[in-house]
Amino acid sequence: MPITESAKKALRQSLRRREKNLKRKEAVKDIVKKIKKLIAQGKTDEAKALIPQVYKAIDKASKSYLHHRAASRKKSRLSALLNKATS
Repeated sequence: MPITESAKKALRQSLRRREKNLKRKEAVKDIVKKIKKLIAQGKTDEAKALIPQVYKAIDKASKSYLHHRAASRKKSRLSALLNKATS
C-alpha cells in the first residue's frame, strides 16, 4: 500500500484511468464485433450506418490507451472489410 501522499494520489489516479480505459476498450470491442457480425450477415447498409460510431469510439480510445497508429490500422481494416463486402 502507498505510504506517502503523492503515492496515494497516484494510486487514485491510476484506478480512475484504469476504469476509463477498460470502459473505452469494451466500447471499441463491442461496436467492432457488432459491425463484423452485420457484415457477415450481409447487412452492409446497417454496418455503414455504424461506421461513424466505430470511428468515434476508436478515436476516443486512441486518446487514452490505444496507440494512434493502431487506431488508424483498426479503422482502415474495418473500412476495407466493409468495402470488400459491398463490392
